[in-house]
Amino acid sequence: MAPPRRPEIVIGLDVGKSSHWACVATRDGEVLASRPVANRENALDSLFAEFPGALVVVDQVRNIGALALSRARAAGMPSAYLPGLAAHEAARLFGGDAKTDERDAMVIAKTALGIPDALLPVPHPDPAIAAARALAAQRDFLTRESTRSKNRLRSILLESCPEFESLVDLSDVSELRLMAALGGPWSVADAGRRRAAALARGARRGKVDALVGSVGSSARPDAAAIAAEDRAVRFLARRIAENAAELQAATAEISALLERDETYRCLLTVPGIGPKTASELAISVNIDDFPNHDRLASYCGLAPRNRQSGTSVSSVSASRQGNKRLKNLLIFSCNCLARTDGRWGEYYARCRDRGMPHGKALKAVARKRLKVIYAVMRDKVPYVA
Repeated sequence: MAPPRRPEIVIGLDVGKSSHWACVATRDGEVLASRPVANRENALDSLFAEFPGALVVVDQVRNIGALALSRARAAGMPSAYLPGLAAHEAARLFGGDAKTDERDAMVIAKTALGIPDALLPVPHPDPAIAAARALAAQRDFLTRESTRSKNRLRSILLESCPEFESLVDLSDVSELRLMAALGGPWSVADAGRRRAAALARGARRGKVDALVGSVGSSARPDAAAIAAEDRAVRFLARRIAENAAELQAATAEISALLERDETYRCLLTVPGIGPKTASELAISVNIDDFPNHDRLASYCGLAPRNRQSGTSVSSVSASRQGNKRLKNLLIFSCNCLARTDGRWGEYYARCRDRGMPHGKALKAVARKRLKVIYAVMRDKVPYVA
């Protein structure tokens, strides 16, 4: 629901972890109150009871701003969201350059009164969407942790035995199990082919033999160095394997939560869109916030950036803004379309014929396909070729 256009009173909240600063202002610009309020239910309830019917405006809708919005909703009060960038730009319109919680709350309140178009509605997602969003946040955290662990493990292996590092596949469960049990290259070699093969059950025999024999090209470190290396390798291999299992479980649970969501089901009919990309779109994009596909492209980081001087508009360059996670998913998911015989493969081929490199051509396909995605999400209808 959109916030009221002409509120009589606004409560601007500069939200914080333990307390918020509240500025209560009227349409005439009078400040009725400006004080800290604890980030606790009773303190927020008392503030809202003092100014019933006021529009509550926050600068963060999740995490530290969630309780304030929840209590405002319980009190039957309208609420809105002033994005951080908009608040930063609006602060320049007011006198002074000090950066304080009190001033920030005043900027939020008076911007809501004077520039209501800067406000965004506070989303109230379906419980399944909210749960899927929480799981997606955990999935993103696990992905980052897994990448860090893999980079660290590869660094250790490269220093110890470059050939082993080049052979090992950190996405292979059996090879991770081998390192989690034994440690680094030297302990794998010391265990011998028979024991290594038993621990790495499921791996190709030739691959295990290659890993065991890879140390022949490197100089053996002393025993203390091998022991320290083994400890780190075992820990990292276990963590990577556990993260991979948890990632798989989270993705499956997200899909289960969204299987009844009409938008999610329709997105799965779009060429190249799988469960991960469909779920990310379903939980990240409220299509009602985007009046056209160009706005959605800008949000997803797929809109070009014009360079203009006077009456001359130069060639466009790629935008580096937008939701990077969505951008990467949308572009990467076009890889499977590049060499198909249909509409998308032909468009990719035309882009390459015009001299575009592979990455730029993929982004062009992703941008073109986003028009279809926008229509599917807006109308909630399956894709029809």
